[in-house]
Amino acid sequence: MSLSAAHSAAFRREAPQEGRVWSIRDAAGYPAPEDEAGRRAMPFWSKPSRAERVVGAVPAYRGFDVVEIPMADWLDSWLPGLRQDGLLVGVNWAGARATGFDLAPDRVAAWFTEQP
Repeated sequence: MSLSAAHSAAFRREAPQEGRVWSIRDAAGYPAPEDEAGRRAMPFWSKPSRAERVVGAVPAYRGFDVVEIPMADWLDSWLPGLRQDGLLVGVNWAGARATGFDLAPDRVAAWFTEQP
């Protein structure tokens, strides 16, 4: 399993346990950087410590605040909004370059609505 896959699996497991997700923002708002293919993703983390590590490690995110989003709001408002805006969901980005999986909002939403 790749590191990105492990972080994705952790997100899927931890977010429901936490009952919320975290993102980051500064005075300009929430980041949604563009990848090499021109796709934009907004990052979310399953634990505040994961987001804090990226803020501390990635120069572009220094000075950002970690923001808590209740799971219900994220599922009901944020993910449909991201889909409408054509953005992907960055899942538990990590490391000095804040990398990880960028997935379609509908795919991520399905993780939390699928029956076991």
